[in-house]
Amino acid sequence: MAADVASPSGILLVDKPQGITSHDVVSRARRALATRKIGHAGTLDPMATGLLVLGVGSATRLLTYLVGLDKTYEATIRLGESTDSDDADGVRTAVADPAAIAAVTDAAVQAGIARLTGEIDQVPSTVSAIKVAGRRAYDLARAGEEVVLASRRVTISRFEVIALCRTEGVIDLDVVVDCSSGTYIRALARDLGAALAVGGHLTALLRTRIGSFDVADAASADDIAPARLVSAADVAAAVLGALPVTADEARDLRHGKRLEGAADRLGGAVRAAIAPDGVLVGIVERRGADIKSAMNMPEEASA
Repeated sequence: MAADVASPSGILLVDKPQGITSHDVVSRARRALATRKIGHAGTLDPMATGLLVLGVGSATRLLTYLVGLDKTYEATIRLGESTDSDDADGVRTAVADPAAIAAVTDAAVQAGIARLTGEIDQVPSTVSAIKVAGRRAYDLARAGEEVVLASRRVTISRFEVIALCRTEGVIDLDVVVDCSSGTYIRALARDLGAALAVGGHLTALLRTRIGSFDVADAASADDIAPARLVSAADVAAAVLGALPVTADEARDLRHGKRLEGAADRLGGAVRAAIAPDGVLVGIVERRGADIKSAMNMPEEASA
């Protein structure tokens, strides 16, 4: 009788191409890996490209520790035109007077960017996936209903202009942005354009980094395979730091027991408990003088 084939598990990095949704990528991954159990640590708009982090199988349990990681984007902002979605997929709603665009100096652009750097209160784009009374904001907006979204505190640690190009009636800015999770780059484009009184929207967006994960290490959407999965242990150790545990300690943690008096070994708020065989036992945290599991991975069946 043939042995059961183990379900795939791990973290998958995918470089999403333009023109498809993040859920399209998840569907491709489900087919390629022959499993339905796949989640994501944040989506990208169809217009956007770049890094998606997917959790596969039991490694979906790690996604809650990945969604809040900082991100890096490369983007192009067009000043002088506004759209209803704050990006190039939307309908153009306003065009600045050429004289107003000509009056926008390079120094004014830099001053506007400076005001959008650091900790800022940002109102997300109306056409976003945020839920309002149980419905997505973009569904409400497309149905013609008024959408009022609350501002949220985000951190823009880097907002740098790489290139500035003036063409007839518009200014295109190539920028790099390092930001906290939950930041809308479309909203940065909109707010910069508003601050300069000429309007603005996003024409290109590439996510290059999520935490320590880089798009250079990602598979293309057409090259998804089990061999591209990164183990849960490697990912958890990279993101949270590793706490090596003995086989007996691994068993105790899996059974819900505390490691008494071991809190000094933790060295941080949470750590990834790694068994002697290199398997991720789970995520552990400090409880007084003890260490306790915050999340356990399912125990792998022996071959």
